[in-house]
Amino acid sequence: MLMRGFDNGVLPLLGYAMLLLAVAAFVLALLAREDAYRAAGKQTKTFWLVILGVTVLVDFFLGMLFLQIAGLVATIVFFVDVRPALKQVSGGGRRSGGSSSDGPYGPYNGGR
Repeated sequence: MLMRGFDNGVLPLLGYAMLLLAVAAFVLALLAREDAYRAAGKQTKTFWLVILGVTVLVDFFLGMLFLQIAGLVATIVFFVDVRPALKQVSGGGRRSGGSSSDGPYGPYNGGR
């Protein structure tokens, strides 16, 4: 009975979560500029779009656990390694444009 509840409740939720992460990664990869991938020293935009697109298709249509886990690894690599490098190269870090010594109420001047 417990296993049936796990199969009917938890596993579909994990599948939906993996699909949602893959779609989000695909959209973010699609929105990034091609030259940012080269400047960051990562694989090309086409490479990541193919990998993440296949991941979305596998998660949505096939549902094969081994392929879903491989796609999840690719999605995690994109979020942890590629996206931060793209943001750094594209200048997507701080939005306010302040210096690194700025505090929440303005610049820190060292007690002067």
